[in-house]
Amino acid sequence: MALPINIQQLISGKTVEWDRIEFKKGWNPEEIIQTVCAFANDINNWGGGYVIVGIGENDGIPVLPPVGLQQNSLDTIQKELTNLCHHIEPYPQIISEPVLFQDKYIFIIWVPGGSMRPYKAPTTLGKKGRSAIIYATVQRLKSLIR
Repeated sequence: MALPINIQQLISGKTVEWDRIEFKKGWNPEEIIQTVCAFANDINNWGGGYVIVGIGENDGIPVLPPVGLQQNSLDTIQKELTNLCHHIEPYPQIISEPVLFQDKYIFIIWVPGGSMRPYKAPTTLGKKGRSAIIYATVQRLKSLIR
């Protein structure tokens, strides 16, 4: 399934709020899993968010031209993303797509706000990883209910 947005508009910030976009210069599984989980929790009900891998940022502004990703790494990244999402409870729905942008490959992940909140992801992918709710707001709300 294709992404439901124009890539040029997404990166230039003319379509969605900046709070819904995370730019990642490179593929870092621990950062990616945390961001996917946070967007799935979608505490403000903004429709989730986009993770754009292969473009750095400076104070939230994309640094262009993109750093990009090696074309031969894209299949591995897609497989690793699927495996990462199996560590999130419950499993989030995502749509991802490698894209050629300004002659560099980038990888875009759209994470719609989930319907089975709260989502939990491990704080680390190491052996001692433990699940934690990503949004502190959700934790605070739970403490207020008690």
